[in-house]
Amino acid sequence: MTLIHESHSDTAAPLRETAIQAHGIEMAYQVGDHAFKALKGIDLEIQTGDIELLMGPSGSGKTTLLSILGGILTPTAGEITLLGQKITGLSRRRLAKFRLQNIGFIFQGFNLFPALTAAENIEATLNLKGIRGRAAKKTALKLLKQVDLADKRHNLPRDLSGGQKQRVAIARALAGNPRLILADEPTAALDSQIGHTIMELLRRLAQEEGCTVLMVTHDPRIQDIADRVVYVEDGLIIPQQPANFSAPKPEVQYP
Repeated sequence: MTLIHESHSDTAAPLRETAIQAHGIEMAYQVGDHAFKALKGIDLEIQTGDIELLMGPSGSGKTTLLSILGGILTPTAGEITLLGQKITGLSRRRLAKFRLQNIGFIFQGFNLFPALTAAENIEATLNLKGIRGRAAKKTALKLLKQVDLADKRHNLPRDLSGGQKQRVAIARALAGNPRLILADEPTAALDSQIGHTIMELLRRLAQEEGCTVLMVTHDPRIQDIADRVVYVEDGLIIPQQPANFSAPKPEVQYP
């Protein structure tokens, strides 16, 4: 299936490895007596170090596709290879280990532990990845500084605004230097300035560390930072932005 590539440069780039490869991805649900197909045969290939956006109307299948690519949902049909590892067919244990070692997730609902401080939320993820003690505390503080929240490191989630919670969630996703970042509306709760700061951080990770970023978004303010925008509609990738496409303005919660 043809995809429209929006490149930042006209200069031919050297060949890179494929970070995400999906072929024939379908997802069907049974709702009462009716079968509903959320995805209808998705083919997608993303190169290492790219930042790509999944855009399209609400209910088009974007978040379902992101969850499948991250190994959270199992597709009805199709195959997925991440970082050279075919994940379709892996046991739950091996898949969970692969996710922990290689993928950072940014969830729309933050998913912070309410009883842990901002720093402790990040340290908990680092602990799972084998980084503990002083090293975990030092890394957590460094990540909070990157998202401009070092002064909130002792705050519980209930004491943070929506935008601040999202920035903690982003810092946590970066813990352990994951090779893939999968994000669902990561800038929806951020004002324009903070949203661009976060995107520039992800851009730097992509360029310097070879981290690949794929995010679902309705936010037109960040399209200029992406290498490519992929449009999803009715469970299919469409070759270009539809003429009547109008992304809703994100609801901003100022941090």
